[in-house]
Amino acid sequence: MHNSILIELQYLPSIAFFTSLKGQEELMLEANEFFEKQTYRNRCHLLSSQQIEILTVPLQGANKKIKTRDIKIDNSQSWYKKHWRSIQTCYGKSPFFEFFADEFNPCFKRNYNYLWDLNLDLLTICLKITAQKIKITESGSYEKQVSGNVMDARSLIHPKKAAFLTKFYQPAIYSQSFGNTFEPNLSIIDLLMNEGPNAKTIIQRSILK
Repeated sequence: MHNSILIELQYLPSIAFFTSLKGQEELMLEANEFFEKQTYRNRCHLLSSQQIEILTVPLQGANKKIKTRDIKIDNSQSWYKKHWRSIQTCYGKSPFFEFFADEFNPCFKRNYNYLWDLNLDLLTICLKITAQKIKITESGSYEKQVSGNVMDARSLIHPKKAAFLTKFYQPAIYSQSFGNTFEPNLSIIDLLMNEGPNAKTIIQRSILK
């Protein structure tokens, strides 16, 4: 039986990230891997009136071997305003936007140097809103193999590896702002803005039994 989960830190994580925490006492964030591009580490998926919208945090040196903990944000680009504007466009008319906007907006004004710090602050907000009480730690070094009481979920929740989601995620349908077809596993912010306090229940219903 696992009592800890080892997983990478993601940008406004998907719902599957939160279902993976079921029954875990400790959330161990992988700080010593080399940064992997085209993953949820610096991107998230929102639902707009036109399509799924991908928000990507621009980075410095993403093509080089840099530890995730040390990767810097490219603040020469005005991405903060763009991302917040997209969140407003997608969810400004959602039932709980006004309720939660003040929680998230400061993170888009703070001018973080490191992606890690931005992601950790956003994750902390999301865990608080969804009332998920779990101890957060960071890995001390990179280990290819982990001990038996740790669930190794590194890179399992990936935009291009949908099959792996079946390990701990079954989409529970909830109200979304746009479209007639339900879109599963969007960023947790989609669920929060549309369902508010009911988000915790939706997460629980999305856990693979």
